[in-house]
Amino acid sequence: MPLWLDLLRTPMAAPETPKLRRMRFIWQGLCLTTATGAGLFGPIHRAVGRGASIAMVVLVFACVFWTVFYLMRKQRADRAFLEALVEIE
Repeated sequence: MPLWLDLLRTPMAAPETPKLRRMRFIWQGLCLTTATGAGLFGPIHRAVGRGASIAMVVLVFACVFWTVFYLMRKQRADRAFLEALVEIE
C-alpha cells in the first residue's frame, strides 16, 4: 500500500472512536470533492452554468465548517486520551 494511502487511513493520536472515524472519512471526502470541483470547475461551469459557482461556494463553506468541527472534536479526544495516559503513570 502506498504511504500516502496508509497515512489517510491511520488516525492521528488517540484511539479513534467510530464517530471520529466517520467524521474523518467525511472530512477527507469533502476535501477531495472540493479539490476535484476546483480542478474541474471550467467544464462543470460550462455544463451547469451559474449553479456550479453556487455549488462550489457551498462546498467550500461546508469543507471549512467541517474542518473546524472535526479538529475541535479530535483535539478534545486527544487531550482526554493524553490526560488519562498521564494519570495512569
